Amino acid sequence: MTERSPMLPPERTRTLALASAFLRGVAAAGLGLGSLAVLVTVLWISSPYPDSGPGGALRAAAAVWLLAHGAELVRPDTLSGVPAPVGVVPLLLVAGPVWLAHRAARDAAEPEEGRRRPSQAGAFCAVTAGYLLVAAGAAAYARDGSLRVVPDTLAFPVALVVAGAAAAGVWTAAGRPSGPLPSWSPLVLQEAVARTLFRDRAEAACRAAAVGLAVLIGGGALLVAVALGRDMAAAQESFLALAGDWSGRVAVLLLAVSLVPNAALWGAAYGLGPGFALGTGATATPLGLTGTPAVPHFPLLAAAPDQGPATPLNWAALAVPAVAALALAWCVVRRAAPADAPRAQAWSPRETVLVTGLAALGCGAGTALLTAVAGGPLGSGALAAFGPVWWLAGPAALAWTAGIGVPAALLLRLWRLRERGWAWRRDADAPEGTEDTGGADDGEDVRGGTAGNDVDAVPEAPGETGKPRRWWAPWRTGEPGDSTLQESPAGAAAGGPAPAGGAPEDDPGFEPYDFLPTDPWHEKETREARWASLKRGSGGLMADFPARIPAALRSAETSEQPADAKPAEAKPAEAKPADPEPADADGRGATP
Repeated sequence: MTERSPMLPPERTRTLALASAFLRGVAAAGLGLGSLAVLVTVLWISSPYPDSGPGGALRAAAAVWLLAHGAELVRPDTLSGVPAPVGVVPLLLVAGPVWLAHRAARDAAEPEEGRRRPSQAGAFCAVTAGYLLVAAGAAAYARDGSLRVVPDTLAFPVALVVAGAAAAGVWTAAGRPSGPLPSWSPLVLQEAVARTLFRDRAEAACRAAAVGLAVLIGGGALLVAVALGRDMAAAQESFLALAGDWSGRVAVLLLAVSLVPNAALWGAAYGLGPGFALGTGATATPLGLTGTPAVPHFPLLAAAPDQGPATPLNWAALAVPAVAALALAWCVVRRAAPADAPRAQAWSPRETVLVTGLAALGCGAGTALLTAVAGGPLGSGALAAFGPVWWLAGPAALAWTAGIGVPAALLLRLWRLRERGWAWRRDADAPEGTEDTGGADDGEDVRGGTAGNDVDAVPEAPGETGKPRRWWAPWRTGEPGDSTLQESPAGAAAGGPAPAGGAPEDDPGFEPYDFLPTDPWHEKETREARWASLKRGSGGLMADFPARIPAALRSAETSEQPADAKPAEAKPAEAKPADPEPADADGRGATP
C-alpha cells in the first residue's frame, strides 16, 4: 500500500510556501554574487602583481556586484586624500542580477504540482526580502575593502531595482495581465483600463515607444562604432597603456565590454543635441566640443570628438533621432491603418495623433531614465560630472519624436488609406457592424456602372476568389479596357435581366449548369421520397402538395427530352402553394 503524507494545516503550508520564496531570493542573490566573485578571483590569481590578498579580491567583487544594482562606491585611498566617488554603472552587468531576481520571483509565484502557491504579494515580499538580505551582507563585508558602498544607495536605487525585478517576475507568472487596477487607484483609471479600446491604444503606444527608443540607442551605438573606427590608433594606444600583462588587459577588455551600452546611450545623447559632459568644464555636442575635457585614458573614450568647431560629419549625427521618430511613427501607423483591414477600421486622425504623442512621451521618459544611469561621477573635482545630462536628453528625445513623428504618422496614414492603387482595401470584407466607407464616394459605383446599378455581384475569374472586379482594374475582366459586367450563371437561371455587354452564352466555353452537384440529391425520385418522409414525420403540419422541381432542373429535363417524343398526357391540376419561393441564386429550389 502507498502511504500518504499527513495533510498539513493551511497556515503551515502557507508558511512553507513563503519560506520557499524567501530561499529562492537568497539563492538568486548568492548565484549572482558567486559568479562575479569567481571571475574576480580568477583575475586576481592570474595577476603577477596583486595589490592585496584573496580577502581584498572578494571584497572588491562584492562592491562591484552592488555597483551592478546601482549602488554608488567610494575609493577612500586616493593621492589627494579626498575620497573619490564611482557612480558610473556598467549597464551590461545590470542584466545578470535583474534577470536572476526576476526568475526567482516568477518561479516562486508559479503554482507547483502538489504544493500550495503563495499569494502574489507574499511571493514578491519574500523574494525581495531574501535578495536584499544578501545585498546587506555583501555591503557589510565590502566595508573594509578598497571600494566601499555608500549606505544611502542601498535603499535607493538597490532596493528599488530588486523590487522592480521581483514585481516583473510576479507579473509574468500571473500571465502579464493588463488589469484590473488595485482598488485604491483612481476610479477614472480603473474605468479606462477596463475598456478594450484603451488597452489597445496603450499597447500600441508602448510598443511604438520601445521601437523608437531601440532605434535611438542603436543609432548611438553606430555613432560610437564609426568614431572608434576613425580613431582606432588612439583607442589601441590607451588600451595598451592601461595594463602591461595579459591578465590586466583581459580585465580592461571586460570592463570596456560591460560599458558598451553606456557608450551607446552617450552616442544617442550626442545625436539628440544635448551631448554629454567630459568633466565639469567640457561638453561635447554636434556643434562642437566646448571647454577643456578631463578625459582619463580608456579605449571607449577615444571616440570623443576633438576640440574645436564641428564638421558636417558631426552634424550627420542629427539623423539618428530623425530616424527614430520615423520608426516610431511607422510603428503607430501599422496599428492605425492595418494593411489587411478595411478603411472603416482605421483610426481617426485624432487617435493617431494622440497615440503618437503618448509614444513620444514614453520614448522621452525612457531616454531620460537610461541616460541618468549611464553617467555619473568618476571622482572629485573635474570628474564630478561625467556622461549625458538626463534632464536635457529626455526632453530632447520627446521634442524630436513628437515634432517629426506626429506629422509623419498623419502623412503615412493618408498614404496607406489612399484610394487609387490599393485594391485590397476595397476588396477586404468589413466585419459585421462596420461599413466600408473608404472605397468610393457616395453614389459612385465602383463596379464600372453608374450610380444605382441594380447588379449586386460580378463574376469571379478562377483564382480570383473574393476579389470583385473594379473599374480601375480592367485586367480582372479578361479583356484590357473592358469594364462591362457579365451576367453570372446564377442570374441567368433566376431569369434576371442581362446587363449591357453581351449574354454569357456568347462565351465559347460557357456551360450553364456545370457547377450543380452530380449526386442524386436533386433527382426527382429522391426529392419525392424525402418530401414524403418529412410529411409523415410532421404530424400533418406540412401542406399537401408535391415537391417543386427547380426551374433550372426543369429546363434541363426539357432540353434532354428527344425531339420525336410525344407530349405527356395532361394531368389534373394539383394544389400549389399560394406564394412559391423563388429559386435560389445558384439555381436550386427550396430544399427541405
